[in-house]
Amino acid sequence: MDKYWLERTELLIKEEGLEKLNKANVLVVGLGGVGSFAAEFLARAGVGNMTIVDGDTVDITNINRQLPALHSTVGKHKVEVVGERLLDINPKLALIKINEFLNPERMDQVLDEGNFNYILDCIDSVTPKLKLLIAARRRKIKVVSSMGAGGKVDPSKVMVRDISKSHNCHLARQIRKRLKKEKINKGIRCVFSNEIQNEESLKMTDGTNYKRSFYGTISYIPAIFGLYAAAEVINHLVKKE
Repeated sequence: MDKYWLERTELLIKEEGLEKLNKANVLVVGLGGVGSFAAEFLARAGVGNMTIVDGDTVDITNINRQLPALHSTVGKHKVEVVGERLLDINPKLALIKINEFLNPERMDQVLDEGNFNYILDCIDSVTPKLKLLIAARRRKIKVVSSMGAGGKVDPSKVMVRDISKSHNCHLARQIRKRLKKEKINKGIRCVFSNEIQNEESLKMTDGTNYKRSFYGTISYIPAIFGLYAAAEVINHLVKKE
């Protein structure tokens, strides 16, 4: 019975495509509004090996946009809630859960031990995001990076391009500038929206976990970022010789 849950997928990508996804090993860092949806789309497509990373617990303010966030899960660890859900989708998924905010040393260790085919960077703060992108590039591991989903409401403006082609995104601009100092000007795929941010939705914070501010968000925009990121990975893995 268990193969039949992928029957519709197999019609589209054939048994060979299913085999490629089942053998793939993917890392998802960040399980917020973007990463939680991306991880779910990967699992539902039949990706066979996944490592999910997040050190956060579900907060009441996450409910408007994050897959693991429900009134019943407030206070629970996101990796546990998402992990349980992914294994309920595919009980044969080889899943590693890392309940941490990765510091640079740990990032290097996870990447060196993981043997990943693809990394999804769904981190929403600049410094850890930058460290992950640099670490991935140095190891020549393919990565798709999610830029700023806050302050945006138009799903038709979301796209995937090389980071050098991103525009109208404050987070992407900061990442581009800092990557340039590392002599990385292109070669990283990113999901971004070219819609101008709604500056009136900006709120300053106390700087916990590298975040100094955040924009207001609507339910569906982080989800579509996660959808585009997952699609980028799945299409690459299926086509890969």
